[in-house]
Amino acid sequence: MALRFHNTLTRSQEEFRPLDPAGQKVRLYCCGPTVYNYAHIGNLRTMVFFDLVRRHLEIRGFHPQHVMNITDVEDKIIRTVQESGEPLSLLTRRFEAAFFEDLDLLGCKHPHESPRATEHIPQIIAFIEKLEKKGVAYKTQDGSVYFSIEKFPCYGKLSRLDLNQLKPGARVSQDEYARETYGDFALWKAHTERDGNIFWESPWGRGRPGWHIECSCMSMQHLGETIDIHCGGEDLIFPHHEDEIAQSEAATGKPFVRYWLHSAHLLVNGEKMSKTAGNFFTLRDLIEKGFTGREIRYALGSVHYRLPLNFTLEGLHAARQALHRLEEWADRLHACCAKTQAASSGGLLAGFLEALDDDLNISEALGSLFQIRRETSGQMDRNELSAGKAAELWQDWKQIEQLLGLPDNPAQEAPADVTALAEKRLAARKAKDWKQSDELRVEIQTKGWTVKDTPEGYKLTRA
Repeated sequence: MALRFHNTLTRSQEEFRPLDPAGQKVRLYCCGPTVYNYAHIGNLRTMVFFDLVRRHLEIRGFHPQHVMNITDVEDKIIRTVQESGEPLSLLTRRFEAAFFEDLDLLGCKHPHESPRATEHIPQIIAFIEKLEKKGVAYKTQDGSVYFSIEKFPCYGKLSRLDLNQLKPGARVSQDEYARETYGDFALWKAHTERDGNIFWESPWGRGRPGWHIECSCMSMQHLGETIDIHCGGEDLIFPHHEDEIAQSEAATGKPFVRYWLHSAHLLVNGEKMSKTAGNFFTLRDLIEKGFTGREIRYALGSVHYRLPLNFTLEGLHAARQALHRLEEWADRLHACCAKTQAASSGGLLAGFLEALDDDLNISEALGSLFQIRRETSGQMDRNELSAGKAAELWQDWKQIEQLLGLPDNPAQEAPADVTALAEKRLAARKAKDWKQSDELRVEIQTKGWTVKDTPEGYKLTRA
């Protein structure tokens, strides 16, 4: 079955065929963070989606060249610099480092390249000059440069804007704006007092780049004029990605992106996330509540990327329970197969991959996984599962675990009193005192730990 993606540009599912004549290299660009604060879980859901796209491409034999930009100059960043007094480079590098720490906690692979906007100012200036020569950009009296949407007849093709509502000549200076704002957008912003000492010299005077031009320039610089896949959240379709298309295709005369993939919004308890509503979470907030990166990753990635995700603490507990069932099943398989060696069966793994081939249908993939877990758990209960079959399934699970990007839970050492109870229970089991063994198991559970018996001895894990 061929790999297929839902292309936002065409609003249809299409077979994926990369530009590379050999069909292996994939030019993959993903919109990265604006580094002025910690990423919230809505941002991180999108990153988990990016990671699944990349991992699935890799397991299907493709070689993605993954580029993710770092937006380190933009309206919100400048406001934060002025409010905090912290220099631009220190502020952005600090939150950039925090962002990559979040990726590590969630098991997301780092991009092959993470270009920063501030390190591409000469290339951005050259890009804008090219648009001026093409006649699609113009300078204003204050020294700003705008893109004329009137000069790009296809403007609106990604977001399906009504071209009759466009307002050419009306200028929009802010980086982000509502869908109803259809005006010429800023490529270069003239320096003002509120920018402080944040500016670069240019042919138009002191200023800084607009947000949209940064991504087009860095994408082309590192991946070429036409790329295979561009990923982002659906909130970026307009204006950000629409503007990227306009300025890129106006500059080159070539298609900018062949497949646009967008993940849906994340809600918290059915509402839009906001600090005033008290439902705003960063990864650090959830870690402090006792959840692991593995559990949060599963919760963020277990709903199809094009469906809105209603994120709740109850959902995190459900993710914990689901992972516990899978891990317990995997432990039983491992114990059942003992030292038997077997390659992947191709059954469980093949079905999982075929579901993901269908526009990353994670719901169907996980459904098939849990169905096989139920069936084989019953077989193990009845001692009907062969060691060879258990080994095949265990190997499949380990590959699925990697594909899902589930990070290892950090090792937690049980406190001395819990370990002492476990040792006492072990002695009771050796003496075949099953009553005391059961009582000690319950006592261990009341302290927040579970004890599992394995061929290598008991194993204590946080409940």
